[in-house]
Amino acid sequence: MRGTLIFSGTSCPSLTKQICENLGMAPAEAELTQFSNGETSVRILTSVREKDVFVVQSGSPKINDTIMELLIMISACKGGSASKVTAVLPYFPYSRQSKKKSHRGAITARMLANLLGVAGVKHIVTVDLHASQMQGFFKCPVDNLHAEPLIARWIRHNVLDWKEAVVVSKNAGGTKRVTSLADALKLNFGMVTTDKRRGPNMTASMIMNHLDGIERQPVLDPISNQVRTTSTEPEKGTPETTNAQSQDSRVVADDQGSPRPAANGTRSRSASNPKPLHTRSQTTLSQSSVIDELDEEAEGDELEFNDQRAAEVIHGRLVQGHIVPDDFVSPAESVADTEIPDEDPMVMSHASSFFAPQSHALGGSGDAEASSDEEEEILKPKVEHMITLVGDVKGRSVFIVDDMIDKPGSWIAAAETVRKRGKAEKVYCIATHGVFGGDCLEQMQACDCIDTIVVTNSYPIPEDKARKASKLVVLDLSFLLAEAIRRNHYGESMSPLFQHVLDT
Repeated sequence: MRGTLIFSGTSCPSLTKQICENLGMAPAEAELTQFSNGETSVRILTSVREKDVFVVQSGSPKINDTIMELLIMISACKGGSASKVTAVLPYFPYSRQSKKKSHRGAITARMLANLLGVAGVKHIVTVDLHASQMQGFFKCPVDNLHAEPLIARWIRHNVLDWKEAVVVSKNAGGTKRVTSLADALKLNFGMVTTDKRRGPNMTASMIMNHLDGIERQPVLDPISNQVRTTSTEPEKGTPETTNAQSQDSRVVADDQGSPRPAANGTRSRSASNPKPLHTRSQTTLSQSSVIDELDEEAEGDELEFNDQRAAEVIHGRLVQGHIVPDDFVSPAESVADTEIPDEDPMVMSHASSFFAPQSHALGGSGDAEASSDEEEEILKPKVEHMITLVGDVKGRSVFIVDDMIDKPGSWIAAAETVRKRGKAEKVYCIATHGVFGGDCLEQMQACDCIDTIVVTNSYPIPEDKARKASKLVVLDLSFLLAEAIRRNHYGESMSPLFQHVLDT
């Protein structure tokens, strides 16, 4: 590639070397040093006049130093009369701070985009932004490449039973990424979600199991001519009056006397080919005869509808970041932030978001809710939470997918949920960026519920850590980035880089 120079920052020299080898060229020479007070000094050692310059710089543990180094290198190349400067950022720094999370917060990712523009960058190449909307922060073109085709290819080649596997999101915010991979592999998908509002005494699974055990019977209301279900357990206080807004499962008689499902209720057992119900003049019919008639109709139905929860929804208890049995006694510190009266166990359990709506940081806007990068704040020590698995993973391999692995808490909690509660056979934790802050890699390596950890080399992983982690698999992004640089230089389309290539 004539007229092209590729410079490497201090964060990823090995990745830049592999990119240059794939393109049949050598990295351009530059001197990167620091003064005694920590200031960064950059000196370009080759001519960049009228050259197409690419600067490869990713994140690192010293993220602020690498950002400043990138900005100075771009400015130096621009000052050296380079025709075009492209920043290649396999991992875009500060991508998790792409929105305001409080009234006095800062959108740091937008600020970094402005800094790159001021430095003189004309094009951005990155991989799997935390939020794809960040491309709107830039005044220059952005190529947001995806590692999904690379991950899908690894799955097809290295997982024997991948056709029976399930792709699982460990949070509600990552469902779009999970469904994209599931569609590419033609697999089912599921979700694990954590409720941060837990009560100290009763678990959601205990309450839901209790509700499932209640025997419900249809009863004809002689006043409203409606059939509704009632519990066999004795009711406390006065009986509730049936009205149009009742949430019980019922069938309402229409003008011709045929039953139809209520608009805001669930479908009854006799929703398919029902017999005419009794009219208002026949209200003296005994309750037992109505029940017998409904039972006879249900015998001929091909589909039976009831008010029991789906078997694919599994609840579990999460105490101090780990799954525990339902009869586990919570520690004394496991209490809710606010005291709730003991008379209402349903409200106390916080088993559903219908009982207490979540508050938002910015005047009720849903955009300020906790996302995947804030899960670790939810999973605080000494606090009990409810965790829910949606999807059938029994006896199957599970791919837990997200854009990055930074802290281990949410990954371990999701892996234990699908393994212990969902009875999954194997668990693969897959992400594009292996940040592995602190002892994250060591904790995930020690977790018995995690079989394999799959990341790319977009973020540099220390060699000593990588050698000790036998479960770690690192995929190479150098071919993807090298092809993106080549196409960018020659003005070719980037679309083929987003397509899945099926091996013959």
